Amino acid sequence: MASTYSQAFLKNFLGASPDWYKLTIVGFLILNPILFFLIDPFVAGWVLILEFIFTLAMALKCYPLQPGGLLAFEAIVMGMASPETVYHEAVVNFPVILLLIFMVAGISFLKEMLLFTFTKILLRVRSKIALSLLFALVAAVLSAFLDALTVTAVVIAVATGFYGVYHKVASGLKHDADNHDASHDGNVQEHRREDLEQFRAFLRNLMMHAAIGTALGGVATIVGEPQNLLIGSIMGWDFIEFYLRVMPVSLPVLFVGLATTFIVEKFKIVGYGTKLPEHVRSILETYDAEQTAKLTKRDIMTMWVQAAVAVFLVVCLALHLAEVGIIGLAVIVLATAFNGITDEHRIGHAFQEALPFTSLLVVFFAVVGVIHELHLFTPVVNFVLAMEGHAQLSAFYIANGVLSMVSDNVFVATVYITEVQQAFEAGRISREQFELLAVAINTGTNIPSVATPNGQAAFLFLLTSGVAPLIRLSYGRMVILALPYTITMSMAGLLATIYLL
Repeated sequence: MASTYSQAFLKNFLGASPDWYKLTIVGFLILNPILFFLIDPFVAGWVLILEFIFTLAMALKCYPLQPGGLLAFEAIVMGMASPETVYHEAVVNFPVILLLIFMVAGISFLKEMLLFTFTKILLRVRSKIALSLLFALVAAVLSAFLDALTVTAVVIAVATGFYGVYHKVASGLKHDADNHDASHDGNVQEHRREDLEQFRAFLRNLMMHAAIGTALGGVATIVGEPQNLLIGSIMGWDFIEFYLRVMPVSLPVLFVGLATTFIVEKFKIVGYGTKLPEHVRSILETYDAEQTAKLTKRDIMTMWVQAAVAVFLVVCLALHLAEVGIIGLAVIVLATAFNGITDEHRIGHAFQEALPFTSLLVVFFAVVGVIHELHLFTPVVNFVLAMEGHAQLSAFYIANGVLSMVSDNVFVATVYITEVQQAFEAGRISREQFELLAVAINTGTNIPSVATPNGQAAFLFLLTSGVAPLIRLSYGRMVILALPYTITMSMAGLLATIYLL
């Protein structure tokens, strides 16, 4: 009887046809208590981190909220972290939570204007290399003044719009083909599949270039990333001073990053270099011409209102007039009020994209709490603090980079800048070394962390967004596509840290 109940439970929990990754999650849940109680909590903590990374890698098979949430729940039950710690991490990162709730929803109310604008750009810039450089550079410039998550939300909205247009028209073509001679149907279907796969690869390329661009710009200014603001406030740097302090590293990395974009597109490295299929271009051009011709005065006015709200958004974020999430709420109010959107359900639909990721982010804070409670990074921190001079700078850059690949870069930066501040106040390092280490921490957490979706919230948001399964952007594929950038940008940042700081 017990066996029957257990089999029924596993069938409901794993699904009708259990996949290996689901069985692995069950194995994880059994493994952690054994490691924690019988071997060492420190080891169990690192295993938990690796397990959470595994759930992210399987994001296209199963949304990470459920398996990751089970791991987090288990960690709290075993005492690896406390509910108070998770709450504290959520409170510290409350601005990011507000951003996800309101800003991403706000961007969805600007999608007509964004799709119209980016469609014109996509169709007029025929060179894939030029288009890739444009996406990377625009994302970098915007991320220097806006939040990377906001820029990523814009890019996701644009990519979703492109895919939706093609899918809508292609579905209509399929319906027409079904009513004609079936003898040609096989060839037509084959060409259509080839076009779809090539179009997906094309969008993956642009999405990754834009995502990398958010990291290139985010490292440069005090408002580019949350940890930049933390480091700047501790050091007493304003916007200009922060930019000048980081510039010896951020500027070479920017040039290297853009050069990498050119190289990977030119030589078609690791899946880059895929061009927009001519058939898809023709569909988009036809659709764009039809939609432009059908624009009414109301449609034009709607896009002008959205453009005005977009300008308001950029100005508020650039001047940091309020927390990003509050500005996002203002965007929702303005974009809906002046475009006559008053239906509750239509407004509520805009929140669907970001709320699952917001939940996942809070689960991630539980994993961060495990890192904090078990002091998993302490051995690395003590090791690099024992060094001196430029060796210490390069060690901090590398250590921050490696840890940011497996954990949140904001948390890593917080841990390290706090330790360095305590070392400075204790007289272990000079003010000059303190300032150099602050730059090394900032660049170390921002640049090498592009290696995996774990390091940057914008990358994780992209991985778990609705567009990722549409364009087949998995965890492994993101890591592979980011690899050339990881190598070139990390090396450029390290060399600049050693020789230019």
